[in-house]
Order: sequence, then C-alpha cells, then structure tokens
Amino acid sequence: MAPYIRHALGFCGLLLLALLVNAARVQVVEAGAYGDNPANRRSAIARYQQPRGNIVVGGTAVTGSRDTGEQLRYERTYLDGPLYAPVTGFASQGYGSTLLEHTEDGLLAGTDPRLSGFPVWNDVSHELNPGGNVVTTLDAKAQRAAFRGLAGRKGAVAAIEPATGKVLALVSAPSYDPALLSGNGAGTTAAWERLNADPDKPMLNRAVRQTYPPGSTFKVVTAAAALDAGVITDLDASTDSPDPYRLPGTTTRLTNEADGCRNTSLREAFAWSCNTVFAKLGVDVGLPDMTATARAFGFNDTGLRVPFSVAQSTFDTTMDKAQLGLSSIGQYNTRATPLQMAMVSAAVAGGGQARAPYLVERTTRSGGETVSGGGAHALRQVMRPSTAWQLKELMRDAVEHGTGGNAAIRGATVGGKTGTAQHGVGNTGLPYAWFVSWAQADGSPEPEVAVAVVVEDASADRGEISGGGDAAPIAREVMRAVLGS
Repeated sequence: MAPYIRHALGFCGLLLLALLVNAARVQVVEAGAYGDNPANRRSAIARYQQPRGNIVVGGTAVTGSRDTGEQLRYERTYLDGPLYAPVTGFASQGYGSTLLEHTEDGLLAGTDPRLSGFPVWNDVSHELNPGGNVVTTLDAKAQRAAFRGLAGRKGAVAAIEPATGKVLALVSAPSYDPALLSGNGAGTTAAWERLNADPDKPMLNRAVRQTYPPGSTFKVVTAAAALDAGVITDLDASTDSPDPYRLPGTTTRLTNEADGCRNTSLREAFAWSCNTVFAKLGVDVGLPDMTATARAFGFNDTGLRVPFSVAQSTFDTTMDKAQLGLSSIGQYNTRATPLQMAMVSAAVAGGGQARAPYLVERTTRSGGETVSGGGAHALRQVMRPSTAWQLKELMRDAVEHGTGGNAAIRGATVGGKTGTAQHGVGNTGLPYAWFVSWAQADGSPEPEVAVAVVVEDASADRGEISGGGDAAPIAREVMRAVLGS
C-alpha cells in the first residue's frame, strides 16, 4: 500500500475517533447541560406532547389537559380554578409551576421513574410515561364552605382532621383562576402581569404563605403553657391579675375590652379573652417554658411542608418581660399562618397529641395503581393529656357562654377561641378577625375537624366580637360541612 494511502487512512481513523469522542462528550458528559439549556426546546416539546396527570379531590379530577394542536400541544385546564388554586397552584408553559403542580411535577408530567416498570429503558429511550395522579385529602364540601364563607373578602381558612393530620380545606381569598396562566401566548403574559400588579395579591396563598399576628387565639398556647408548668392548677381559682396590668419594667398599662377581668379565673378570662390575665400568665410562666410550648405546637419550625413549603410561624426567643407579656396575647413579634393556628386547635382536639398536616393522600399511575401512599405521619406530644382536656373545656365554654357563640352547631360539641389582632404603625391598621375551633358530632368518639379562620378586612370593631362576628360563622360552616350537619 502506498505511503500516502496509509497516511490518509490513519488520518481518517483519527477523525473518526475524534468524532466518536465528541459524540460521547455531547451525549453523555454534557447531556445535562444541553438538556437544561433554555434554547433547547426538545424537552419542552416532549413534555407537552401528552396530557398531564390530574389532581383529584373527593374522587373528582379538578385539573385536566386541553389539546391546542400547537407545538406545545397540551395545555393545563382547571375545574373551579379559584376554589382550588391555593392547593393546585398553576402549571404554566411560560411561568413554571407552583404548589402541588410543582412539588408533584415529576409524577404529573410522567417523568417520575416510579411510573415505569422499566426505568432503565426509559432512560435510554427518553420516552415519557403517562402522567400519574395526585389524590388529595381535601373534603370538597368543606373547601366550598370555606370559599363561600370568605365571599371575596381578604383572608384564609385552614381545616385539619385532628386524628390524622389530613388537610380538609385550604382556602385563600381573593383567589385567581390558574388556567389564565397555562399557555404561553400574549393573553397569558397579560394575565401574569395583571395578577402580579394586583394590590390584593390574589396569587398569595394566605393560608400557608402569609403570617399574621394571631391575637387572642394565641391565648390557647399561653393557657397550655400555664397549665403544663403548674402556674395554673384550678380553672376556677383567682389568677391574682390586676386590671389594668402594667407591663414589667415599663409604664405601659394593658387594658381589656371586656369588664370583670380583675383577678378573674382562667375559665372566665378565656371565655371573655382578658388580655391582662394572659399577659401576666405569660410573664409568670417565663420565656423558656413559653418558648418550649410554642415550639411544641409548631412555632419556629422551618421545615414544615404539606408537601409544598409553609411559611414559618414565629414566637420570639429573646424578649424582655414586657415583650413576653405582649407576645403571650398574640402581639409583638408573634406571627402565625392560618394552617399553624389550625394545628394549635387540632392539638387540643387530639388530646395533646398531634400529627404533621399533609395534603396528599396517595399518588397513582394513570391506570389507578398506587405509586405511594400518605402513610402514618409521626405523632408528637404537644402537651399533657390533662392539659388538653382542660383546654377543650375552656374552648367549649368560650362557644357556649363566651365570645364564640356564633360557632355553635346543633348536634355537635364545638370548642373555639376568638381573636382580634392589632397591626400597623401604632395599631392603626384594620384589625384581623380570627377564630380557631374544633368540632365533635354527638355520638362520635373524637373531634373530627379543627379549623382556623382569619379575615383581613373584617368589621372595624376592635373588640373580640370581630373574631366572633366575622370569622366564627365561617368556621361554623366549614365544621358543619365536615360533620355532615
């Protein structure tokens, strides 16, 4: 063979080897970088070539997929979008995804390897499995009752099944239709800009992503701390509380909306929400025990997920006695999500024990086969059982004889606590109306639902009646829906 032919063959061999090495580099080493490059539309085109799996409430899919006939073929649709937006979030071709659409994206989109019987083959073929389904714990009747109760007012509702931690309702108002954001055209862009510019923040999930001063509803936590610490041993004994109460180390005098709070018992102070009694109780309990009790209820937990993240509810751990007094009545730096306050009520209803709240009952393949189940969530001891029993008695009295009368349900035992939380510079903001509660149908062995309601734009009345007048009726209808009353 002529030398020049051998040289040509060798050179061609080197070129072929270089081509193979480069192909391996592109397809193996840098495959992830190319796949994630925004300019690469192959993954997006493939992703939207099949219908997305569904989110299910009470056996009914509240999501769907519409064939647009375009390159990004399937677009997300929603049944009763504003009703379920605080749970589903949105899945947008242009703006990504939020809430369950985001946390369960792999399963809904069909990319989760658990959906395939042969995951390795899917990795080689790059084929998508049919999208799976997410079955939620929501009670559709309770969700609707909460949505109707808010009736367009700004606020939120969270409801939990105390024995299990199942989230039965999660509503935020005002809401929005996530279908407006599903596509990628000019209409979607306009909707995105309009929703983000809206001063009422309809895309803010107030039930889990907004914290509020809980006001007098936090007195449930303070009462639990006082009972657990032995500061209070008799619900009907005098608490030796002055009215007004001077906050320690200051000249500030705390007063009450209600009369008869001087030296009153814990039972009466709870029923009529005496600020002076609970501020003094918090100081008497002390910062370490108040902090420990708040933490046991779920405050200062940075890792709460349902499965999407929940904003941290906070109880300050570095305060002087005056600040502790204010914090013990749900003011100063104390902040809570509605879901957190539903957890407080659920812990009382659960006999002092509580399970972490969760929203996904199970996930399934498109054919209905279970991929994963909710399973039993860890049980934690929040307070002594005797303390929980006494708190249930106090909350029941608050409904039967105190400020929570609007939450009463015929054929059920209801416990509750009203609250009106001041906010703004110099407390000039319109008070937030709160109500936390639980309900147990007559003949039922245990409470079936715990609820928290906050209304941002309630009546300007600054007394406890705001919580009883604006928030308690909403909680009542949610509890009735769960109990089937």
